[in-house]
Amino acid sequence: MRMITMTDALWTHILALRGSAQGAAAEELDPAVALYAPIAAAPRRFVLAQVGQSLDGRVATPAGDARDISCAEGIAHLHRCRALVEAVIVGVRTVLMDDPRLSVRAVKGPNPVRVIIDCRAELTGAESLFHDGGAPVLVMRAEDAPERPCKAEIIRLPKSGNGLDPAAILDVLSARGLNRVLVEGGARTIARFMEAGLVDRLHVSIAPLIIGSGPPGIALSPIERLSSARRPAASLFLLGEDILFDCDLRAPDRSFAGQGVGQGAGQSEEIGVADHVPASGLADRCQTEVEPCPDVA
Repeated sequence: MRMITMTDALWTHILALRGSAQGAAAEELDPAVALYAPIAAAPRRFVLAQVGQSLDGRVATPAGDARDISCAEGIAHLHRCRALVEAVIVGVRTVLMDDPRLSVRAVKGPNPVRVIIDCRAELTGAESLFHDGGAPVLVMRAEDAPERPCKAEIIRLPKSGNGLDPAAILDVLSARGLNRVLVEGGARTIARFMEAGLVDRLHVSIAPLIIGSGPPGIALSPIERLSSARRPAASLFLLGEDILFDCDLRAPDRSFAGQGVGQGAGQSEEIGVADHVPASGLADRCQTEVEPCPDVA
């Protein structure tokens, strides 16, 4: 595990890498450069997903309180990521629940274009980011969504399944020169981009905090067996009290395809969980615990 120690001079150097396509081997770099240079100097379309969560995988309480999960350095990390990308994407639920600004405040750096996936035109137009005088806001809506004005550019896309196609959203952004993208939430929005194979890097910052219940950081479709779970190549960094997993989703996966954990090839056994629900019943239970997001197909 490598500790991130950021100085003004080092951060200025990292900011200067934005759009430069300058890469280097991670083991040869200062830990901060190893972590942030792949974002800043991405030579093509690059998608980063970021989650800040508790030890038990929660991003808020059941009542929606998400403040102070990450430590100050964890917050600074999120703002650094915003400063290094050209656009930040969130789903409509995140806006309705948190009323975020999606700007760069904890560090120096430019503000990204703010992109809201609002498939069904649920935003009222009274949300803070429409009136804060900050970076431009793009609102992605389905072609058949009702007309509901807001102080932002509204882009209409055809529906794909129950929502909008993540690839189509990225194509719209690329056409505007916005190629480095941060997908910041919520859980299903991040999951949809991951399941479409569009996320290059996943940052999961874990705080030494146990919430007990509440929404998860990522809500991927359920699997039956741990042998199907992804085991991405990951580097660990220390952000103050928080531990950051920097997962390279483009690197070869470390999963043991076709084998159960602790079993030989060809063996099969039901995997139980704490409340004795077998793996074969997890799908139904997960569907009741995690409300699907209609914004992204």
